[in-house]
Order: sequence, then C-alpha cells, then structure tokens
Amino acid sequence: MSIKNQISIINNEIKDKADLIAVSKTRSVEQIIEAYNQGQKKFGENRVHEIVEKYNNLPKDIEWHMIGHLQKNKVKHISKFISLIHSLDRLSLAKEIDKNARKENRSIDCLIQIKISNDESKYGLNPEQLDSFYTDLKQFENINTIGLMAMATFTKDQSLIADEFKKMEKLFKEMKTIDSKFKILSIGMSDDYQLAINNGSNMIRVGSKIFGQRNY
Repeated sequence: MSIKNQISIINNEIKDKADLIAVSKTRSVEQIIEAYNQGQKKFGENRVHEIVEKYNNLPKDIEWHMIGHLQKNKVKHISKFISLIHSLDRLSLAKEIDKNARKENRSIDCLIQIKISNDESKYGLNPEQLDSFYTDLKQFENINTIGLMAMATFTKDQSLIADEFKKMEKLFKEMKTIDSKFKILSIGMSDDYQLAINNGSNMIRVGSKIFGQRNY
C-alpha cells in the first residue's frame, strides 16, 4: 500500500485525537516528499546528521522532531531549527540545549523522557526522579518543558504495554495539575498507537506503518 494511503488510514483511525509524527529515519527524501504531499508536516528522526541533511534538502515548513537519544555535542547542529526534542533525560543535556537555544535567540520545546520499560537499551528517567528533575529544569530559561515521552517494552504482551501506558497517563495527568504548559504525552508507535491513544496519548510516532518495514 502506498505511503499516501497509509497516512490517510492512520489519520482516519486517530480522528484528531493525536498528532501524527512520521518517523522518517533512514527513509529517502523521495519517500518523505510523498508523505509531505499528503499533508504530513511533522517528521521524527533519531540521528542528528540525518535530520540536518534532511532539513537542508526538504521544505522549510516541515516540523522536525528529535526522537532519539541526543548527545550533548550534537545539540548545536539542530538548535536553529528543531521543533521538539522528545528525549530530554538528564541535566547536562538540558544545560546544552539551553545554551545553544540562547545563542539562536529562541526557546526550544522539550519532552522529558521517562523509562517505563525494563529493557536496558532504553533511555529515560525513572518515574520517581521526575519531580526533582522538573524542578531543576526551571533554571533554564530557553527550554520549554511541555510534556512527557516514553517507549514501551518491545513485546507482543498487550497487557504489559497497556500497564506501562497507564503509568505514563497517570504521570502526565499529575504533571498537568502542576504546570499548565504540559500538553503533550508522546507514547505509541506503529504496533501500539491505538492502545496508547486509549491511554491518553496525544502524539504518536509511526514509521513502518507508513513507510513499510526497513530492510537495513
């Protein structure tokens, strides 16, 4: 099925309940343009060199989202144009984002990444660290903390995924009572976005369901 048709199907399924971020990592400019021509303007990448190259070669009204683990020394390459960083998970990174945003005379929107999976390869704060981390972030004037992001366990056990998403929804609701700027809960990917939406997600990150499985 074409990229155009897949985007239409997903948008019909989510029915404005969530923003769709098309995960375009490793995808060609031609594939991204096909999605763009269908009205998709928000794309997610997890490698800095790739997002910079695509930013330079694609329409400037695209909103680029950094969804992968971000190294401090790479922040300077994206601070001019990035729309949202999903993976803020440590103060040293926050300091670097704030410094580079100040140089660009802008503020950068960020999500705090929470670790809800037992998978050791996943990044993020433990949920019990969230309150103190949020308080520490207040020192950075050029960071707008506007929500939370998490990645569920890679498993076919839907009940486990649902439990993890429910925990994120609870955390998100708690943070919204503290700070009205908290407006995004970014959970759910190609295999579980409907489950995520049922548990409060309002931003989903979908790659293979749009572009097909990667062969590399």
